Amino acid sequence: MIYNINMITPLAIIFFILGTIIGSFLNVVIFRFNTHRTFGGRSGCMTCGKQLSWYELFPVFSFLFLKGRCKGCKTHISIQYPMVELITGLIFVGLFLKFQDVFFFDTVGFTISYAYYATIFSLLMVIAVYDLKHKIIPDALALVLGILSFIGLFFFVNYNFSLHFPTILELLSGVLIALPFALMWLLSKGKWMGLGDAKLAISFGWLLGISAALSGLVLAFWTGALFGIMLIVFSKHYGMKSEVPFAPFLVFGVIVTFIFSLQLFPIFF
Repeated sequence: MIYNINMITPLAIIFFILGTIIGSFLNVVIFRFNTHRTFGGRSGCMTCGKQLSWYELFPVFSFLFLKGRCKGCKTHISIQYPMVELITGLIFVGLFLKFQDVFFFDTVGFTISYAYYATIFSLLMVIAVYDLKHKIIPDALALVLGILSFIGLFFFVNYNFSLHFPTILELLSGVLIALPFALMWLLSKGKWMGLGDAKLAISFGWLLGISAALSGLVLAFWTGALFGIMLIVFSKHYGMKSEVPFAPFLVFGVIVTFIFSLQLFPIFF
């Protein structure tokens, strides 16, 4: 169903702003996870410790206003901050557009579905960026993602909120999607693929189903291979044996597949 753009645009802007605010919090989680620091309290400069003023806390815009530097010590602010905020904002808009029909006819169903998938993709953002920074997928985050994805099998049908008794194939979809990753990790002794990627893939099978999950994985491998080739060609610091975190590409593949309903293998249920 097509709605008046005058209705959709303001709502999309609201969800984008909401996403950037959530993205700002995700940055705090990414920087403080496994550092024995709490996720609460006032944010401050990572270098000089200066607490940020209210006008320095606006997602994306504060980074631009400060020209990417701390107001106190003039140290460069990581580009991660605005990028995570911007990408999370775009994801939140994408989720709204995907569920817009539900938004107009079933407010409760929309709220539950949106909150669930927004939580899932926020967690995926943390995992992707954390893996990019530290080349590791924390077991705790993968476990929470797995639990949430498995619970979703019982409460969502075609991504919409509805009580559901999953089939045997749906229950096994996570294991079936993760199995090739686990085999690559086992056969290569961790050289081809990390075990964390296999743990992550379990969630993708439960979250998307076998057909969509395979589509997301293919997209992840394509983009990962293209990125790797570009690094080898254009960067002097990377070679054929260089390690490139794969979780960001997996997350990219899953997000694109979910939002755009990508189906490269429609023969699978």
